[in-house]
Amino acid sequence: MIIYKSTKKLFLDDVFKRDIQEVILESYQRRTGWIVNESQIRAWTSSLLSMAKVLNDDTVPDECGVAVEYTIPQTRKRIDFLVTGRSASQGLAVVIVELKQWADAQATAKDAVVITRLGGKLIETYHPSYQAWTYAALLQGFNEAVYQGGILLRPCAYLHNYPEPGEALTDDFYSRHFKRAPLFLRGEKQRTRLREFILSHIRAGDGGEALYTIESGRIRPSKSLADSLASMLRGNEEFVLVDGQKLVFESALAHARSVRQKGKLVMIVEGGPGTGKSVVAVNLLVSLIAEGFTSQYVTKNAAPRAVYEARLTKSQKRSEFSHLFTGSGSFTATGKDAFDALVVDEAHRLNEKSGLFGNQGENQVKEIIQASRFSVFFLDESQKVTLKDIGDKDVIRHWAREFGATVDEMQLDSQFRCNGSEAYLAWLDQVLGIRETSNEKFSPAEFDFRIVDSASELKCIIESRNRERNRARMVAGYCWEWKSKRDLSAMDIVLPDFQAQWNLTKDGSLWIEAPQSVREVGCIHTCQGLELDYIGVIIGEDLVARGGEVVVQLQKRAKGDQSIRGWKRLVQGRSAEVRGAIEATVRNTYRTLMTRGMKGCYVYCVDSALAEHFRNNLV
Repeated sequence: MIIYKSTKKLFLDDVFKRDIQEVILESYQRRTGWIVNESQIRAWTSSLLSMAKVLNDDTVPDECGVAVEYTIPQTRKRIDFLVTGRSASQGLAVVIVELKQWADAQATAKDAVVITRLGGKLIETYHPSYQAWTYAALLQGFNEAVYQGGILLRPCAYLHNYPEPGEALTDDFYSRHFKRAPLFLRGEKQRTRLREFILSHIRAGDGGEALYTIESGRIRPSKSLADSLASMLRGNEEFVLVDGQKLVFESALAHARSVRQKGKLVMIVEGGPGTGKSVVAVNLLVSLIAEGFTSQYVTKNAAPRAVYEARLTKSQKRSEFSHLFTGSGSFTATGKDAFDALVVDEAHRLNEKSGLFGNQGENQVKEIIQASRFSVFFLDESQKVTLKDIGDKDVIRHWAREFGATVDEMQLDSQFRCNGSEAYLAWLDQVLGIRETSNEKFSPAEFDFRIVDSASELKCIIESRNRERNRARMVAGYCWEWKSKRDLSAMDIVLPDFQAQWNLTKDGSLWIEAPQSVREVGCIHTCQGLELDYIGVIIGEDLVARGGEVVVQLQKRAKGDQSIRGWKRLVQGRSAEVRGAIEATVRNTYRTLMTRGMKGCYVYCVDSALAEHFRNNLV
C-alpha cells in the first residue's frame, strides 16, 4: 500500500503550492482508517519539505515517480520516500530514502544499533543506513516484480536535521552499513550530494511505472534467498533433525503443501525442554522458503530470534535474513491469509494484546491464524512465565475453530537437554512444587546437578565451564532491580560475596553468544527458548522453603518485573486457586531456567533452607 504517489513535478506543486501534510493526512486516513498524531504530521511537514528541496532542480526529470509511506506487504515496515525512474540502461530504478528527524545520536558497541532520543527518551534503535538497506533487501527478496523484473534498488538515509560531520553515525564501526546505504545529513552540501546520488541511478522519468510494478508485484521468496538459506542450513550442525523431530517436520511441510487445496490449517506441536521444538521450527522455515512459500519465524522473545539468525548465518552481525524472524505482535494489521505459513516458536508466550503499551490488536493467536493459510505452534504449557502468557492448546483450538481451520496435533518426546534425563524434569516438577510425580529423589549421576554454597562459587564454576566452548552462563530469578540500565557502572545483583549486572547492557539479545557476558547474569526473558551446555542459576528470595514446603514470595520479585505485574490486585479477595495460578509463574520460571543446560545445572539459593530442601531430595 502506498499512501501518496505522484510525479516529481506534481509533488513539488503539492509541497510549495498546497499543504503536503494535509494531502498525505487525508490519503492516510482514507486508506488505513487510522488516526495520526501531531508529531507524525510535523514529521511529514519537515521531511517532505526537505525532500522537495532536494528534488527541486532541473536536473531531476519531472516525470520521475515519487511515493510517500509505502507499506511493504506482509510486514509493518514502511518506506518513507521513494524516487523512481529509468537508469542509464533504461531499466527501472528505485531510490529508497529513509527519512529521520534526528538531531543527535550516540554510537554503541552493537552492530547496526545506535542510541537516539525518541519521544523524549534515549532509546536503542537501528542505524538509519541499516534500516534503509533492510527495506531494499525485503523488496529484493520477496517482491517477484523486483527480483524477476530486474528493478534496480538503491537505499539511502537522509537525516535533514542532523549536523555534519555526524561522528556517531559515520563511525567506522558502522561503515559496512553506510557503504551499502549512504547517509546524508543537514545542509546545502549534503542536499546536493543526495541529489547527485539519486541522479547517478535515475537518468530519466518513468511516470511512476516502477511504483505500479512494485505495488502490484506478487509476494513470494526469490530463489537466491532460498538457496542461500538452504546452503547455510546444510552446513550447520545446530539444526540437524533427529528422532521424532523429522516426523514432525515432514508432517508440517506436507500440511503447508496441501493447504491451498484443503483450506486453512493449524498444527500444534507440544514438547518439553530440549525436545527440539526450535530445531524443527528453523528447519521448517528454511524449507518453506526454499519451496517458494511466504513464511516467517515468529516468537515473542527477541533473544531466540537474534540467536537463531546469528547461528544460521554463523555471524553475530545483523543478518541479511532478519526480516524472516519477527515478533508475535507483528500481525495486528495483517490481512487474511497474507502468508502461506507462519512458524510460531515458544507459542506458550503469546499474549492477547500487542505493542509496547499492550494497546494494539485483539489476540495474538487469533491474528496469527488469520494472517496465514497454515500456522504451526510449538509450545510447552509448563513454560508460561508471566501472567500475560495465553498461548495454550485450548486457546489455539478455539481460534482455529473460529476460522474454520483443521487442527492437527503432534508431540515431541525425545529429550536432548539435561543429558536426556526425563527423571530430572519430573524431579524438578516434584521438588519445585509444580506437580506431584513419582520422582521424589534424583541422582546427579544422570545429569550434573549441584547445589553450591555461594554465588561466587557458582561464578567460578560457570567461568571454568565456559572455557570449553563458550556455552555456559549464569541466570537468576527477577528479584533485583535493573539499575545498570540507566547507570552503566551500577551493580544489579549484590550478594555478600558476589556482584554482577543483568545482561543486555552491551550485547543485547545476543548476550548468550558474547564471550564477555559470562560475567553477567541473564533472566527468563533473555534465555527462554535457548540452550547452553551448562547453566548456573541464582534462586532469589521469591522462592524459599518453609516447613519442608517450597513457598513462593511474590513480594520479593523486583518492582520492575512485568511478569507478575498487578498480582496484589489479582489475589485480593480471590480464592487460593487464583493465587496458586499466579505463583505458578514463579515456579515455572525456575523450572525453565534450570532446564537450559545440556550437560549440567548448578544452583545457588539465597534462602539456605531451600538449598537444604534440594539437597535432602538428592540421592
